[in-house]
Amino acid sequence: MDKDFTQLDAIIGQYRGRPGILIPLLQEAQQIQGYLSKDVMRHIARETGIAASDIYGVATFYSMFKLKPQGRHIIRICKGTACHVSDADSIKDALVSALKLKAGDDTTDDMNFTLMEVACLGCCSLAPVIMIDDTTYGKLSPEAIPAILERYAFVEEQ
Repeated sequence: MDKDFTQLDAIIGQYRGRPGILIPLLQEAQQIQGYLSKDVMRHIARETGIAASDIYGVATFYSMFKLKPQGRHIIRICKGTACHVSDADSIKDALVSALKLKAGDDTTDDMNFTLMEVACLGCCSLAPVIMIDDTTYGKLSPEAIPAILERYAFVEEQ
């Protein structure tokens, strides 16, 4: 986000003076650019009088808030017990390899995918499971990963 906080200021204005505003305010602020940058959180602190540490604490506590840009497609890999014992680690390794993620990265260089580990996707009978956006893929093998990802490949319009 550039330093023009016009949209953000309009959102802040809707919440000003109301109790319990922080979570819905952060949710709406995140919709502007897809994540909460440090500049956005500082601006919210200045404009609302809410301590920056409180804003950061809420933003880092709730997994719905993102502090850096996310890919166009979110891949959630289940790390629950059923998936773990069904070798979810090999699925994660296949995803990391196919996405060419560098150590410590969770988003591809082309911003097409973000890989996230989640505690449970609620599909234990399909273990191991991943979810890409709103579609669930289960009973996976590492060999299945490239074909699944190909469905989401970004193709530039000519």
